[in-house]
Amino acid sequence: SLLMKSSENFTIKTYSVPYTQESLDRYYHSIGENCFRNPPLLEKITIMLKNISKMATMFSSTCRHLLYDEELMKYLQDSNFDAIMMDPVLPCGPIIAEFLSLPSVYFMRGLPCGLDYKAAQCPNPSSYVPRLFTSGSDHMMFTERVKNLLVGLSEHLLCYLLYSKYENLASEFLHRDVTILELFSTASVWLMRYDFVFEYPRPIMPNMIYVGGVNCKQKKPLPKEFEAIVNASGEHGIVVFSLGSMVSEIPMKKAIEITEALGSVPQTVLWRYTGQVPSNLPKNVKLVKWLPQNDLLAHPKTRAFITHGGSHGVYEAICNAVPMVLMPLFGDQMDNAKRVETRGAGLTLNILEMTSKDISDALRAVINDKKYKENIKRLSELHLDRPIHPLDLAVHWVEFVMRHKGAPHLRPAAHELNWIQYHSLDVFAFLLAVGLLSVFISLKCCLFCCRRCFHKKGRTSKPTKSKSH
Repeated sequence: SLLMKSSENFTIKTYSVPYTQESLDRYYHSIGENCFRNPPLLEKITIMLKNISKMATMFSSTCRHLLYDEELMKYLQDSNFDAIMMDPVLPCGPIIAEFLSLPSVYFMRGLPCGLDYKAAQCPNPSSYVPRLFTSGSDHMMFTERVKNLLVGLSEHLLCYLLYSKYENLASEFLHRDVTILELFSTASVWLMRYDFVFEYPRPIMPNMIYVGGVNCKQKKPLPKEFEAIVNASGEHGIVVFSLGSMVSEIPMKKAIEITEALGSVPQTVLWRYTGQVPSNLPKNVKLVKWLPQNDLLAHPKTRAFITHGGSHGVYEAICNAVPMVLMPLFGDQMDNAKRVETRGAGLTLNILEMTSKDISDALRAVINDKKYKENIKRLSELHLDRPIHPLDLAVHWVEFVMRHKGAPHLRPAAHELNWIQYHSLDVFAFLLAVGLLSVFISLKCCLFCCRRCFHKKGRTSKPTKSKSH
């Protein structure tokens, strides 16, 4: 893990990687910086491909150092674990699961290229299931369905860039040819970090368990310094503002625009921000290096949440019924923002094009227009109306896999079929052949009968001559 810290609840084992913490921090910092650049389309595509290649190289080398750490791999083998749990988006975990012959539990938001649904053998029709990174909804116009289909057809290129190095590494390490789809398909249970309050309705397989809101915690008392700020906000309340852990600094020009907008609302704004302080910082904006996000969102004085649209933050807002202003930056955040917006629970702004007025108008709208509060409250009620908390559900399925050494009874037979059998093309071919043969035989019989019939009618008997005496 790149972000988990030590805890008394689990043991952390470390291994060497071919880069330093400083270079990793610089890499994440560059991702945040690039979000605020708007180069020409061709340059943007070039940068994106370069970043994907760099990321694939970096993390596949991380995986290689783990797999070939003999001491650590021997420890994993000797420990006789019952299961392995992972986010498979960086597929080192599936390789280890295959090597150790362990049942695996995936805990994830989603995989690029729809690989999660392909690997689970789950129907994924492009007519109403928007592809990742398209910012589409489930109600598409014809042109949107065309775009959705074309994106789906071109996804294999993205997957190749992301996973070809892992595929080669897996084949090398396991000493047999293996595809990335084959590795992903071995999962016993998929714990998906969303639910149908947020996600669009679609088919799922029996081993795909929706645990959206698993990160929503019980409200805790605010630290004294935050409690004092909230209490001092008066009747107008507060706005919580965070663009996530990967983006804590933004270009000064953009920061000045944002602070100008924040200064135009009567609410106190708590902004998680570690960059250079804008020169026009108003009195109602409090810059903090860290904030207790869930506890602040749960406070009755919170009026709105300005967020980048990460799934964790979105679910905390849904759990606590706080309307959102979304400023998506990269990855699945655009898709998350679209889902919130189509539910009428928030407004989305383009981080590159938004002005101070845009920010101010959006913030005032979600705070003052009752429909946004009513819609997010309805979503919250739907989300919270469940027989079991998502965290307890996730724990149950992890322990289920451990107790039963997997969940093979939930694995569809589609995994054993090739694409011809899966789509019943062989059956259609057989039925077509039988149909054509039947038509051919029927036609031949008809032609034979017709010839016999007309042949008899056309035959004339010769008159017999009478014998002369």
